[in-house]
Amino acid sequence: MPFTPLHMGPGLLFKALSQGSFSLMVFGWAQILMDIQPLLVMAGGGGQLHGFSHTLIGASLIGGAAIISGKYLGQLGLRLLGLGSACPIRWTVAVTSGLLGSYSHVLLDALMHADVELFFPLSDARPLLGLVSYGRLELFCGLTGALGALAYLTVIKRRHRQLKPPLC
Repeated sequence: MPFTPLHMGPGLLFKALSQGSFSLMVFGWAQILMDIQPLLVMAGGGGQLHGFSHTLIGASLIGGAAIISGKYLGQLGLRLLGLGSACPIRWTVAVTSGLLGSYSHVLLDALMHADVELFFPLSDARPLLGLVSYGRLELFCGLTGALGALAYLTVIKRRHRQLKPPLC
């Protein structure tokens, strides 16, 4: 699922369920970082589309980069939205969100892309490939996104009525 918002579906549900213990900004940033390598392959026309970035080692490294850069970029974004002081991104939140972002991305892609080698360099096995059809995977991502967005908006509306601070 390169460059699609479908990876954000599970992230919206994570956010709705864990609220201030999860950063959708850091999660989304991890999604973007995960697909830089496929973008470069598509732009340059050479290499394996889902190469090293789509292994568990690559996802760990990219998750680490998302944690560090996403914490600071997310806080900058929140400041620009006027929520910076009310919603700081704690390190534990950045770690959880960055790793969930990179690992969920590579696991979802491993279900549908034949070139995702999760266990490289130890093995080229593709144990997840084809376990779920592409249509069901899209449906899962779409439904988790819709359910997560609905739940999140419901919580925000309820908090607003109770005059509570914004939900981070």
